[in-house]
Amino acid sequence: MTAGAGRAVEHRLSGFGTTVFAEMSELATRTRSVNLGQGFPDTDGPAEIVVAAVRALCDGRGNQYPPGAGVPELREAVAEHQRRWYGLTYDPDTEVLVTAGATEAIAATLLALVRPGDEVIALEPYYDSYAACIELAGGTRVPVTLRPHGGEFRLDLDELRDAVTERTRLLLINTPHNPTGTVLTRAELATIAELAVERDLLVVMDEVYEHVVFGGAHVPAATLPGMRERTVSIGSAGKTFSFTGWKVGWVTARPELVAAVRSAKQYLTYVSSGPFQYAVAEALRLPDDYFMSLRENLRGKRNLLVSGLESVGFEVYAPAGTYFVTVDIRPLGESDGVAFCRSLPDRAGVVAIPNQVFYDAPERGAPFVRFAFCKQISVLEEAIARLRGANFLA
Repeated sequence: MTAGAGRAVEHRLSGFGTTVFAEMSELATRTRSVNLGQGFPDTDGPAEIVVAAVRALCDGRGNQYPPGAGVPELREAVAEHQRRWYGLTYDPDTEVLVTAGATEAIAATLLALVRPGDEVIALEPYYDSYAACIELAGGTRVPVTLRPHGGEFRLDLDELRDAVTERTRLLLINTPHNPTGTVLTRAELATIAELAVERDLLVVMDEVYEHVVFGGAHVPAATLPGMRERTVSIGSAGKTFSFTGWKVGWVTARPELVAAVRSAKQYLTYVSSGPFQYAVAEALRLPDDYFMSLRENLRGKRNLLVSGLESVGFEVYAPAGTYFVTVDIRPLGESDGVAFCRSLPDRAGVVAIPNQVFYDAPERGAPFVRFAFCKQISVLEEAIARLRGANFLA
């Protein structure tokens, strides 16, 4: 070692690097491109909820450390939400935990429940924090891949069953699914529930897009037979109310599971988002019309972007939920999603996300790219016009 040089830095996440979202958002800023990459809305949520946050700040509610489990008002509102929409009953004092967004909820849950050497089955492609959190917990990630079929991405239930071994500890299920837009059906979830009960597995349900479903309805796994006691359900205010920067999420589960998750969460953020917790409590009690208008607004934007992307020449997989559209770039003569997305700002002035970064085996996701439609109509129209003007097949 050269005199004065420091020890080489090696760490558990050395293979992960900077997230693709940071890279693409920086690229969008530098090239002044339309950013349809990272999934955040470009308008704020309900004005009355902003007023509620300001009121909490001015009243001095949450300006100091809130309770470790979350303010009582929000825990009660989360419990009411689960009962109102799904008929699930949770004790707000022992079965609800407030977190710094869903990302912390996922991290704390996996750190608490996964033991070194445990296998965790995750649906692939997966939200990128899943891989990092499983690694931090000392677990082994076992992907089960959603594959294109009939114009959508579907789960092979036989493949899921075959993936379970004696070392499997937990199923990590995301529905509505980011990035593919797949919404698991009641029948699919019933099969997952039967497998979990049969093999005595824990199930973590990432349900942050629960109110963004365009056909049918979201079915929480905890509503199915044998699942209430083995399921950790994760929700978030960010996607439902368009306040992603507030970072307010929650966990609902039986007391022993919540206590385990809280034991990890207290060493992550300890507490967060004090005044915003009071505002989100009010948001969760908004009338049904709000949730219906959210869905219909996003449905119109989805349809606009799907039609626009099809007109450019992509093969488009119209999502059943979330606010992302996945496309296949091969009809444009392309095959490498990362290279395509890195060149897209210069070619078209648009930023998207390559799906292959969400796969263990990147070649499985190489031709797929994700566009976000949680933007203003004018922004989507501008992006479509730019893509059409790029003339990819010339």
